[in-house]
Amino acid sequence: MHITTHHTVTALVMSLLMFSSPAGRADCAVESGPRTAALIELYTSEGCSSCPAADRQLSALAHTLDADAEVVPLAMHVSYWDALGWPDRYAQLVFDQRQQWLVQTNHQQVVYTPQFFVAGRELRAWQQRLRDEVRAVNAQAAAAHIAIRAHPQADDTLSLDVKVAAVAPNAPAVLYLALAESGLRTAVKRGENGGRVLTHEHVVHTWLGPLAVAKADGAERRALPLAVNWQRDQLEVIAIVQDPRSGQVLQTLRAQHCATS
Repeated sequence: MHITTHHTVTALVMSLLMFSSPAGRADCAVESGPRTAALIELYTSEGCSSCPAADRQLSALAHTLDADAEVVPLAMHVSYWDALGWPDRYAQLVFDQRQQWLVQTNHQQVVYTPQFFVAGRELRAWQQRLRDEVRAVNAQAAAAHIAIRAHPQADDTLSLDVKVAAVAPNAPAVLYLALAESGLRTAVKRGENGGRVLTHEHVVHTWLGPLAVAKADGAERRALPLAVNWQRDQLEVIAIVQDPRSGQVLQTLRAQHCATS
């Protein structure tokens, strides 16, 4: 259930004012809206010959979905392909674990690549049904409100403040934070994609969570390390509020171009 009250809105405004920047410093600040944004997770690997088509699907959302679609796309590179001919430099064990958890919450047994999840639900017919699934998620009133504020620091970290509010009383909720990069290219030398140059968008580098959400005034403050070789203008910060029992995504939000001064 989506709860929006005068007191909730006032609290959110006041919380953002508390994190206001010194004069002359341009922070990146965004807030989620009344509709549920569709979290699209693609589990993929550079070692998988059927994955490039799914990678292209994720990269082309702006052209294949409705003009007013609200989506947060993530590419989660899994590590279980690494021993099969080509080690994916973006692969992390934590993505294997999250994929397994999502499969279990969907009452399935098999993980595979490429595998799409929309708002925590598996979507097998992603070539045909992705647009309709995003429409259905966007048609739902958001069950949480998220505010993100971020700013790069001189020590090559990204200062991040995330506020969560409007979660229904007694509803289980946890927070995930991610940092992703687009505009990536890899010349694959071996394995099923040997000899191909692959392009990637929305590749997750940093993944934090699950983090507890305090119902009255959920807040998380982090300093996320920024690698020297990351393209600062291609980075995006993502916050996800999710039901830890069912996997349902209550709301998600991304903030783009926050890592540039």
